[in-house]
Amino acid sequence: MKTSVLLGATMLAALVSTGAARADGELVLGYMMAKSGPYVSLANTNEVAVDMAVEEINKKGGINGKKIKVVKFDTAGDPKQATTALRRFAQDDAALAVIGPFSSSEVRTTFPVGEREGIAQMSMASSAPGLTKGFTYGFRNTTDEGKVIDQVLGSLKDKKLPTATGAAAYATDDVVSKSIGTVVIPKLFEKYGIPLKGSVDFQLAAFDLSPQVAQLKQIAPDVVGLGSPPEGAINLAKELKRQGVSTRLIGGTTIADPELPKRMDGAGDKLTIGTTFFPEVNATTKAFTEEFGKRTKAAGLNRTEPNQMDASVYDIVYLYSEAMKRAGVTGDKAKLAEERTAIRDQLAKLKDYQALEGSISFTDGDAVKPVYVLEVKDGKWTLLDTRMPN
Repeated sequence: MKTSVLLGATMLAALVSTGAARADGELVLGYMMAKSGPYVSLANTNEVAVDMAVEEINKKGGINGKKIKVVKFDTAGDPKQATTALRRFAQDDAALAVIGPFSSSEVRTTFPVGEREGIAQMSMASSAPGLTKGFTYGFRNTTDEGKVIDQVLGSLKDKKLPTATGAAAYATDDVVSKSIGTVVIPKLFEKYGIPLKGSVDFQLAAFDLSPQVAQLKQIAPDVVGLGSPPEGAINLAKELKRQGVSTRLIGGTTIADPELPKRMDGAGDKLTIGTTFFPEVNATTKAFTEEFGKRTKAAGLNRTEPNQMDASVYDIVYLYSEAMKRAGVTGDKAKLAEERTAIRDQLAKLKDYQALEGSISFTDGDAVKPVYVLEVKDGKWTLLDTRMPN
């Protein structure tokens, strides 16, 4: 199965690149998608958001009088395929910059290659702490999990919600989840004076979490710091409800699924997370959500409400557009290396750029932007707080 997925990704990339010969003056962006593979439930709608942004910009005349063209490659979330995609964008497609890759595991392999090729990459989902350090061409329009969960705990403290004791629960077979459970949560509990009374772990494929919840029931913590994708959060919340445990689960962007409350079937009340997008923030986010819903429905996609990755990748197109505008990029092939570096330099200088997600700046390659603290109430996400990381 894995071999066929990878071959499919390679064939798709070959077809896309063959039909995407670059004309002089076009502003080409490479786009690493994760339309297949382990991240598909989170990433399969990202392409809709990219296409929306490109159409909007080109309709208004493009950038410096030139239209944006996007060359796409489905990496299937595989680091090796992501590296192949990056080299193809940089060497064959003469891309000016790259949207993606999606995951932290892909970022670990592509950022060093991008540094050697001299081409900017900007991930829409990677949130493992510290992955941009040492790279001048590596950017993430994400907020690492440590900073996000820090804001969640800060909000609970400010609102005087119960945080006297804590525990951790995390998936051992996911890199980011394990990091949250073993590093991020213990450090942040210590910062906020919350005694860590114990930890439980599980594998993502495990459906029976009754032993882990029985341990949590004995510990009886006020809050449980959760490191898991949405599926683990669903299973844990349902078992907590079954065993009558009313602790508050807290987490970060790994479980920021718009449909999570519905998928929990009445479990998960008080679940509190940090995310970088909430559809109900203002008129702009509502308009984006409405148009996104129309397009995803027309495309026959299962999820029609945008998640934070959809908003992030939409903003990445606009962030690159602003950087290209400020750099005076022309798309001249003879100036390719120079213009790639100019885009990088302008991205690094961006401060308080007003985007869909809110005001965005970059510090050491990572975006600094609002964190929306959401809480599940009556089976839906509600906005508990809006905070800006330091």
